[in-house]
Amino acid sequence: MSVDSEGRPPVRLSVVVPVFNEAENVLPLLEEIERALSPAGVLGRAFEVIYVDDGSSDDTLTRLAPVVAAGRLRLVRHVRRSGQSAAVRTGVKAARGEWIATLDGDGQNDPADIPALFALAAKGGPDAPVLVGGLRKKRQDTLSKRLASRFANAVRQSFLQDGCTDSGCGLKLFRRDAFLDLPFFGAMHRFLPALFRSHGHPVAYVPVNHRPRERGVSKYTNWRRGLIGVVDLLGVYWLKRRTALSPAVEDR
Repeated sequence: MSVDSEGRPPVRLSVVVPVFNEAENVLPLLEEIERALSPAGVLGRAFEVIYVDDGSSDDTLTRLAPVVAAGRLRLVRHVRRSGQSAAVRTGVKAARGEWIATLDGDGQNDPADIPALFALAAKGGPDAPVLVGGLRKKRQDTLSKRLASRFANAVRQSFLQDGCTDSGCGLKLFRRDAFLDLPFFGAMHRFLPALFRSHGHPVAYVPVNHRPRERGVSKYTNWRRGLIGVVDLLGVYWLKRRTALSPAVEDR
């Protein structure tokens, strides 16, 4: 088996999970990720799981300490709460894999969907997607949240026209270098399909499972999402119009 410069097996996929006060969810979710990706042949190479703690004030860190010590998990911590987009970027920067899969830390995304997203992205060829986004087939949320999300997605689609009907799904898979080449701003995780497409990257979507929240409480309200989302939408629309691609070739 080949190893990297530090004697570790090469990592092809890094699973990045932002968490904030999700003490009851962090260990069950880790076990699900391991079950989904550990069977022989799923990836063909080693994977890693990175939790980014966004300033939790509960016992999230206490519960994670044993699995970090056992080498089952890499943990990166924000000293103070910085938001989900900042947590995703922190995890991607720390990752060793060529490909990144993101999951929400509340357990509503199903890790069993990751292999299907990875298979589509890793197929190769000029048209292979650089980002694969999940589309939740049956939202397991309150009616008010589903209606608010449907309205927000319709408005966003009218501006951005990126083909994504579910921008709020936390389950996504993308190439690490392409993500780090994007401009960073708060809430960018909700606009990744539009940002990837505006930078010339193929994007695809896959139906995925969605589960009811069984433990913990939501950290957002519909009003908070809506008010922040309008400002961010206008910003992304401006970025899309101002992004100029400059194809280049290297002389040899």
